[in-house]
Amino acid sequence: MPHALRDDVYRRPLATALARLGVGRGWRCVDVGAGQGDVTVALAELVGQDGRVYAVDSDPRARDEVAAQAAAFAQVVALTQAVEDLVLPETVDLAFCRFLLIHVRDPLVALRRMASVVRPGGFVVAQEPVTSAGRVAGRPLSMPDARHPDVGAVLPALVQRAGLALVDAWAEAPAGAGPGPVHDYLAELTGVPPEDDPVLLPPLVTVLARRSPDPDGPSGPA
Repeated sequence: MPHALRDDVYRRPLATALARLGVGRGWRCVDVGAGQGDVTVALAELVGQDGRVYAVDSDPRARDEVAAQAAAFAQVVALTQAVEDLVLPETVDLAFCRFLLIHVRDPLVALRRMASVVRPGGFVVAQEPVTSAGRVAGRPLSMPDARHPDVGAVLPALVQRAGLALVDAWAEAPAGAGPGPVHDYLAELTGVPPEDDPVLLPPLVTVLARRSPDPDGPSGPA
């Protein structure tokens, strides 16, 4: 399954982002585009039973699978929504999306919607790829089915246009050659095994952004 393999090869930028923000017990979080649950479960493990995680996905079957995985660690509320229609029963400390903005119609609209469910002073984290920067045997990758395959390259500017303050941003790209998680992930993603060719997976750009502590004032970093 691509999501499980993605968790295997891209888990370090996820862990780094959550540690950078100090996500911990009692936090309220939403994972937008929860998929099969790698981010939701990671959040649930950190916030514990005193916290709450909203697992949001447009696919109700995926949503339910995510909730079942994460419920052992925290209170989990599963919602079937598109990011453009995101509405929560409470504001949250953190809104997180990963490999979501490459598929939506308008990434800026999606980020603004995520920002709208975060409390003043809370955080929005987005992790998106620069697909064309990936390489197999030195040749560029492509994802023709993605609406915005290189959205990661403009992600820092997008969060600022969404009215958020940029706290931190960086990119990480898993690499490998021969059998292993990177090989397996690329085979699942493209349907074509790379054999023993050297692989550089698309860099994943992580952006940490903050909503203004003052709802009527400008945003500012922590």
